[in-house]
Amino acid sequence: MALILIVDDEFSVAEVVEAILTDAGHEVVAASNGRQGLERAKTKRPDLILLDFMMPIMSGPSMLTALREEPRLRDVPVVIMSSLPEGTISQSAKGTYANFLRKPFKVRDLLDVVNGALGAR
Repeated sequence: MALILIVDDEFSVAEVVEAILTDAGHEVVAASNGRQGLERAKTKRPDLILLDFMMPIMSGPSMLTALREEPRLRDVPVVIMSSLPEGTISQSAKGTYANFLRKPFKVRDLLDVVNGALGAR
């Protein structure tokens, strides 16, 4: 179906999300920080990025800014994932993301957000 890049420094979260999305028929690639995620996105353009907000090395907002500066990647939809309230996220991301997923989330919520973001592209 779609190539989805998961960028999250919490291995257990990335592993569970990857399993859910793989079971749903998607191809999934994972990265543990924004820098690694940006490099993976440049290597093979994803259809969707699930991006953790707080990470070491390169944070979610920094990666989002870098994505929007890349001509090939600027229109890739990004879903921000965080345990912080969306109001805090929207101040840093300034509306440059497709949707927000509050951690911890339910499997159905993840699939709904992913399907919505992929349907809107």
